Amino acid sequence: MGIPARLVVIVLAIMSIYSLSVMAERLFSFARAKEQSRRYAEKLRDLLPGHQLVEAASVANTLRYGHIPRVLGSGIAEYNRGREALSHKGTHDVGEFDLVEAINRSIERATLRVTADLRRGLSGLATVASSAPFVGLLGTVLGIITAFQLMATSGSGGLASVSAGISEALVTTAFGLLVAIPALMMFNYLTNRVEEMTVDIADASNELVDFFLKEGRFDEPLTNPGANAQPAAAATSPVATTTRPSQPKA
Repeated sequence: MGIPARLVVIVLAIMSIYSLSVMAERLFSFARAKEQSRRYAEKLRDLLPGHQLVEAASVANTLRYGHIPRVLGSGIAEYNRGREALSHKGTHDVGEFDLVEAINRSIERATLRVTADLRRGLSGLATVASSAPFVGLLGTVLGIITAFQLMATSGSGGLASVSAGISEALVTTAFGLLVAIPALMMFNYLTNRVEEMTVDIADASNELVDFFLKEGRFDEPLTNPGANAQPAAAATSPVATTTRPSQPKA
């Protein structure tokens, strides 16, 4: 190969190493996130029914690579801080606030951060998949140009004089396709994995918010509205409070 074709091959080799490193890192990260999220879900099944929310937040801090612990841990920590703020008043007290709305905002912020972290490297992988064939084609064009220039300089014509140069130039196109095809396939696969984990985050977040909506009523005494309905009605009924005038005897 000529110098331009060799430079193209070096660029493609760098792109291939980068794409392979992104694939390996993302596969490892997704497998670790799935494992830690599964462990956290199992622990929450034991902690939430017992209202052990401080322990649930601390466990989430230990599983910082899972997408579910990072999001739900943020919501649980916000719930604990909100309960603490509502139970104490100080000189800088701002009054009452909607605790569930604060939890939703915390979950939304954590979801954005986690989603951005899950997508890290995928844009570069898409760039390699889309640009590698064109880089290989550039090497082919440069190789053919060099072959025809050599043919014009030597003065010999015919296909035999340029076939070696053309075959070397076509290697860059094949190399570019070998780099682009795995990158494109893995980009689509990893994107689908991110979408699945995003759905898992949304489902788990909605279930946690539903739990907090019910949690706020656990401390209220259970009352039976039907038990006191009849006495209250009797006490306020006009029939019970009004006395009829006595009729004069004949």
